[in-house]
Amino acid sequence: MPRPRLDRKGGSVGVAQASVVVFDIGRVLVQWRIANLYEKLIPDSARLDWFLSNVVTESWHAQHDAGRPFADMIAELVAEYPDERALIEAYAPRWLETVPAPVDGTADLVEALAAKGVPLYCITNFGVDAWGMFRPTFPVLDHFRDIVVSGHEKLIKPDPAIFHLAAQRFGHAPETMLFIDDNADNIATAKALGWHTHHFVDGAEALAQDLRGRGLI
Repeated sequence: MPRPRLDRKGGSVGVAQASVVVFDIGRVLVQWRIANLYEKLIPDSARLDWFLSNVVTESWHAQHDAGRPFADMIAELVAEYPDERALIEAYAPRWLETVPAPVDGTADLVEALAAKGVPLYCITNFGVDAWGMFRPTFPVLDHFRDIVVSGHEKLIKPDPAIFHLAAQRFGHAPETMLFIDDNADNIATAKALGWHTHHFVDGAEALAQDLRGRGLI
């Protein structure tokens, strides 16, 4: 939790207010579903479920977020599932199809925060190859002063190291920053390190209420 500030005698003068907002991207600013691609390629629902549970899975994709190139991952997976080669090899060139749309309402909140001059940043689990494809498609990110991308840093949330790196890069103390993420483990790490947090599970309106309550919009 955010740590109380101390006066010159060491007494508590209350918890610092958040004046900086740090967003996650996937499932906060944009939707992400691997199934959105493979529903187009595998018409049989039982086979689709098997493929997404055993072959191209979110845990397999997490290697990319941690820094592995798509090419290495796909070659390795094809060797393990040679009969699925065509489907596996479709993943990298068609990856943007796993990002079907923005999350409703959150881009408007970014715009509102930017209009009030609130410093904006991101910490995102995103692989280098995927980031290169995605970043030009989402101009809302132009409002952010810096974005820590896990694949570039080879550090991945919820590792505390990526939060330490972000605080250093952004130049703001954790107790002045509000971190917004959909993942409970990431929120828990941020809280433990002294960040303000908003667990994004109830959509943009709940986030808007929190931001208004903090005087940020």
